[in-house]
Amino acid sequence: MASIANVKTFIDECIVEMGKVAWPDRDQLRNATWVVILFTILLTLVIWAMDLLSKLVLVDFIMGVFGG
Repeated sequence: MASIANVKTFIDECIVEMGKVAWPDRDQLRNATWVVILFTILLTLVIWAMDLLSKLVLVDFIMGVFGG
């Protein structure tokens, strides 16, 4: 079991490492957020189109051929 000294050492090392992190500024964060939003919308549209196409092929076309 970890001792209190080990836990304190771990927390102290975490604080030191967090000080080394290069945090993005507001503009970088805003730009990255827009990239994520646009990518999500694009991916959603691609998945929607694939779903629509598979529905047309698997349901409408096949049911039309075999009479359903």
